[in-house]
Amino acid sequence: MAILSILEFPDPRLRTKARPVAVFDAALKKLAADMFETMYAAPGVGLAATQVDVHQQVLVADMSEERDQPLVLVNARILERSGEQVYQEGCLSFPGIFADVTRALRVRIAAQDVEGHAFEREFEGPLAVCVQHEMDHLAGKVFVDHLSPLKRSLLLKRLEKRRKQSA
Repeated sequence: MAILSILEFPDPRLRTKARPVAVFDAALKKLAADMFETMYAAPGVGLAATQVDVHQQVLVADMSEERDQPLVLVNARILERSGEQVYQEGCLSFPGIFADVTRALRVRIAAQDVEGHAFEREFEGPLAVCVQHEMDHLAGKVFVDHLSPLKRSLLLKRLEKRRKQSA
């Protein structure tokens, strides 16, 4: 396994739409394992392949305290959304930046695992937020796209200020 480099906004590669995975092989399993290692080391709770400059529809997540509930979704698509929740989101591609984002409370997803087996699963609450957030990455979107222009501008200025201070 290896820790991969995470792209940071405003890297234009974060806007790339990921392609569906067509080949389920050892390379895909290694990608998922590397993504988990990268996510845990960051530390984060979710990571999309787009964030590590791999433009395939793969995302990983683990919101458990013990880091023992790994989730891999390949070629995920939302079948159903219901409810609404506001959740403070952060992102490994926006270090140190957080904002309240409105998303569906529950989502039903169709996806495949790393073996290519299809399944459906329902997610609710914070895990539903995480899945929607990572699926946005695979579509070339970032969480600040869900904010008003004013809030987005303020957050991006804060991000730039943090970068200058750490340089």
